[in-house]
Amino acid sequence: MSTGNLQDYSLHDLFRMEVEGQAQVLTEGLLVLETQPGAAAELESCMRAAHSIKGAARILGLSAAVAIAHVMEDCLVAAQERRIVLGHQAIDALLSGVDLLSRIAATPAEESEPWMRDDAPQAQSYCASLAAALTPDAQSAPQPAPASETAAAADPAPAGDQSDDERVLRITARSLNRLLGLAGESLVVSRWLDPYIRSLSRLKRLQRDNALALDKLADTPGLSRDQRATALLMEARSLAAESQRLLADRIAQLDLFERRTASVAHRLYDEALSSHMRPFADGTHGFKRMVRDLARELGKQARLEIVGAKTQVDRDVLAKLEAPLGHLLRNAVDHGIESAEQRDAADKPAAGTVRLEAHHVSGLLEITVEDDGRGIDLERIRQIVVARRLADEATAARLSEAELMEFLFLPGFTLREVVTEISGRGVGLDAVQNMVKQLRGSVRLSSRPGGGSRFQLQLPLTTSVLRALVVEIGGEPYAFPLTQITCTVMVPRDEVRMLEGRQHFQLNGRGIGLVSASQVLGGADAQTSPEQLQVIVVGTAGSVHEYGLAVDRYRGVSELVVQPLPGQLGKVKDISAGALLDDGTPVLIVDVDDLVRSVERLVSTGRLAQLRYQDHARMAERKRVLVVDDSLTVRELERKLIENGGYAVEVAVDGMDGWNAVRTGHFDLVVTDIDMPRMDGIELVSLIKKDPRLRAVPVMIVSYKDREEDRRRGLEAGADFYLTKGGFHEEALLQAVVDLIGEAAP
Repeated sequence: MSTGNLQDYSLHDLFRMEVEGQAQVLTEGLLVLETQPGAAAELESCMRAAHSIKGAARILGLSAAVAIAHVMEDCLVAAQERRIVLGHQAIDALLSGVDLLSRIAATPAEESEPWMRDDAPQAQSYCASLAAALTPDAQSAPQPAPASETAAAADPAPAGDQSDDERVLRITARSLNRLLGLAGESLVVSRWLDPYIRSLSRLKRLQRDNALALDKLADTPGLSRDQRATALLMEARSLAAESQRLLADRIAQLDLFERRTASVAHRLYDEALSSHMRPFADGTHGFKRMVRDLARELGKQARLEIVGAKTQVDRDVLAKLEAPLGHLLRNAVDHGIESAEQRDAADKPAAGTVRLEAHHVSGLLEITVEDDGRGIDLERIRQIVVARRLADEATAARLSEAELMEFLFLPGFTLREVVTEISGRGVGLDAVQNMVKQLRGSVRLSSRPGGGSRFQLQLPLTTSVLRALVVEIGGEPYAFPLTQITCTVMVPRDEVRMLEGRQHFQLNGRGIGLVSASQVLGGADAQTSPEQLQVIVVGTAGSVHEYGLAVDRYRGVSELVVQPLPGQLGKVKDISAGALLDDGTPVLIVDVDDLVRSVERLVSTGRLAQLRYQDHARMAERKRVLVVDDSLTVRELERKLIENGGYAVEVAVDGMDGWNAVRTGHFDLVVTDIDMPRMDGIELVSLIKKDPRLRAVPVMIVSYKDREEDRRRGLEAGADFYLTKGGFHEEALLQAVVDLIGEAAP
């Protein structure tokens, strides 16, 4: 049967879909046969795939495809009968046949006329090349294993044996997304009943208390003599009892309805969500072939292992993963895997291994790409950083491993000296990081010298549902995606330290900058003063771009149905989307990357305020003093002396640091040196006294300059006291502090 002119284009679409599926079977089977030429199961499945394509092509009259599939089938049958051995050249030729068949299938039906001719040049050329690849001189593969070692492999089930339940139906992505959205809404609506039932239970308790009050009233002495009052009381008690019975009955029925509704909503949502999920293998079809071909092109040997092929992934996430994972795999083969000679010298197998793994971890999708190659040369990165003037030599020498790795993700950054068709432009890892950020995920890179590199991507399982930590900031709920949180930590308030005018705390031996989340997001300050601060750590772990956000309180982890913000709002600063909590309360989902950039803008402009809680009793107990001095020794000496007097002391390392601290914090006194970098003490005093909000703050100058003209300059600038370092002692300094602001505690 032939369609002749291919008027029925729907058959051509079916042919294209069949070739796509069978090409996957052929590719995977041929890659196995390259290392195991006698694998019976793979030979059988590949032969059947070629036979199926031949039959489908014959129906459509695609003679060229029939010829190509036929010679491929003959080749595979010959290998099954052990008349030939499939060597590397034969596998190359068969893979080329797969590519050619895919090209024919992808050709629009109205342009398929050339493929309907028996003498199509491409088909004739291919048949000749396959025959050449099967000559004895071209076969270099090892002898196949004995039949006893492979005959036990089970034949794959025919493709047509699927049950009715497993039939594939076509549905538009738009309809599927609407279904998932409605299922999410039904889940949110079903949650409304629970707080409503709790409110009815409270009403039931109030009615019970009312009945008890009536009982006490009935037992009141003298009331029984008033027959009319007694009758009214009995009627009230009867009505209360009846209403309580009816309410209890309705609550029981409503509770049963709530459980059924929630169950149906959850099942509906889970089913809709599962229809939006696909096996990880659906997004990795061409990767084994790509790694194999790229390694051969580079004169290397490499194979790809895929673990977790059945792991379920959101189809939207899977679609966005293809290009970034392709970048990472090419990077592993090109940059990581060494040549066979280099691997032999390092006592490694000649063939390198690249491993791609996907699995679920704590409600997240974790994807790992690792290789057993040479690893990343950190010193080479350091040299390029200096050469490209991204940092000076002194700064580059101090960079940690994690900070050096960050440069690899910069646009245009590459370790290659020349640009090739495979790499060298520095766009691969930048594209990976951009994709991960779009999906509200994170990416981590680690390396072992001579032992390989490892990329670890953490992503949400689906784009429609978000697992997030819900917190309260300024009295409002906000949600932080779990994939973008390094950790949460309780920080004792007395462990917060000042460093260069900013607050820090220690976490695993590294200093983390402390930031008030309410300042960044524009909320109100906290009204309490907890002994332990609740902090969310975000940003790049182990780098200067890591911050701790102090929030009012944690409200717990929730699964949120993501609701995009209205388009007319444009990009809302620090916010990516919205959602509804279980009780129907709207919550904003934080764009963590945008939030970190906002924090860094506040830091760079000196507008980052210190974290303070409204604790009037504690503020009254201790007065606050700011010590500004560029000498560490003098600064610490003055701090200790003043703290010993009972005052709370913070320090700044120079005039600019002191100005940023005094205008963003609250101090009762400023003690400053004169000669300092960036801004001297005289300028600092002038700025304070010119500011209407700060001019009432006393300023004491403590300087080695004891000449009269120096004293006059300081006092004319507005200083309230001038003390020379050469002659002062503990009593003199503390007495001057007391004279200016009084005792530490009133």
